[in-house]
Amino acid sequence: MFKVTTALKKILQLKGVVRGIQGGTSAGKTFNVLPILMDYCIKNPMTECSVVAESVPHLRRGAMRDFKKIMKVTGRWIESNWAASTNTYTFSNGSYIEFFSADDDSKLRGARRDVLYMNEANNMTFHAYTELVSRTKQFTYLDWNPTNEFWFHQDVQGSKGVDFLVINYLDNEAIPESALNFILSAKDRAKTSPFWANWYKVYGLGQLGSLEGAVFSNWKQIDTIPNDAYLVGSGMDFGYTNDPTTLVTCYLWEGKLIVDQRIYSTGLLNSDIYREAAKHNTGMIYADSAEPKSIAELRRMGLTITATKKGRDSIVNGIALLQEYDILVTKTSTDLIKELRNYRWDRDKEGNALNKPIDDFNHGLDALRYLALMRLTKKRRFSAR
Repeated sequence: MFKVTTALKKILQLKGVVRGIQGGTSAGKTFNVLPILMDYCIKNPMTECSVVAESVPHLRRGAMRDFKKIMKVTGRWIESNWAASTNTYTFSNGSYIEFFSADDDSKLRGARRDVLYMNEANNMTFHAYTELVSRTKQFTYLDWNPTNEFWFHQDVQGSKGVDFLVINYLDNEAIPESALNFILSAKDRAKTSPFWANWYKVYGLGQLGSLEGAVFSNWKQIDTIPNDAYLVGSGMDFGYTNDPTTLVTCYLWEGKLIVDQRIYSTGLLNSDIYREAAKHNTGMIYADSAEPKSIAELRRMGLTITATKKGRDSIVNGIALLQEYDILVTKTSTDLIKELRNYRWDRDKEGNALNKPIDDFNHGLDALRYLALMRLTKKRRFSAR
C-alpha cells in the first residue's frame, strides 16, 4: 500500500517552474515524484509528461520500474495502455508519461511537453537540461544524490522560479527496515572512517559531499583569513582561451593551510595578469615552468615570480604534500571549491583506480600544487626557502 510520507508532503510544497530535489538514499525522491506526476496526468487531460534519465538501462532499473510498481500497487495499471516500443503509458483521458534517455540527442530536441522529470539529473549534462527545459511548458522536477556539486548548484539554483529542497531518510516513514539499518550502521562507522563520514553526509543526510575517489577530502571552507596567519606564498597556472589563468595564495595558521583564490579567468594577457596580481599581497609566486617567457615578462613588470621546479612525478608528489595538511579554503574561492569537489583519481577502462588524477578541475589546484612543491614539506611545516 502506498504511504504518504513527510518527503511527499515537502515535495508537494514546491511551486517553482523548476523544482530541484537533493536527497540521500532511501529518501523517497523517485517514489514520491512519480505519484505526483501520475495524479497530475489523471486530473489534467491531454497532459504530456516526459521522464528522462541518462540511459535506457538506467530508466529500466530505476524510474520506469518504480512507475510500473506504483501504478500496480495503486490499482491504476492497465497493461494495454503501455507501449513498450516507445516506453509510453497513455491514460484514458489522453494524458501520457513517456520515458526516454538523455543520450538520445534527437529526443532532447524533439517535441515539447507540459511536464518534465529529470531523474538523477547530476548524471546528465547542462546541455540536456537546457534543451529539455526550454521545451517544457509548465514545470520541471529534478532529483539527485549530492555526491558532488554540478550544474544545478552552479547555473540554476537561486534563479527566479527555481525551488530547492533537501530530503533524507528521516523524511521517509516508508523506508524499508533493511535500508534504515544500513544507513544507521554507516552513521556509526562515520565516527571513525573518512569514507563512511562522506558516505553518510551524502547518502544519509542528503548534504553536498565529495566524489568517490576524490583526491582531496582534507579541506573545508573558512569565512576569512585570520590576522595572525603567516603568508607562505602563491602559485600560478597559465591559461588563455579555454583554460583559465589562476593565482592562489597560501597561508599557514595553527598548522593548517589557508588557501585564497586571487585570479581565475580566461583571456588574460600578461599585462592583465600583472594588474590583477598586483592588487594583492602574494609573496613569492611560483608559476608553471612551461611558460618561461610569461614568467620573465611578469618579472620585468614588477611581480615577484619564479618558475616551479617540478621534477619527476611532480603531480603525485605535489598532491601528496597537500594531503599532509588540513586545508581551509576561503568561501569566496568559489572556483577552487568547485575543483576540490570534483578533482578525483582517474580510472582505467575496467574501473580500477589509477595513481594519477583526472586532467580536469585542476587549474587552481595546479597553482596550489606549484606552491606546495616549492614551499611545503611532509612534516606539516613550511620551508623557509
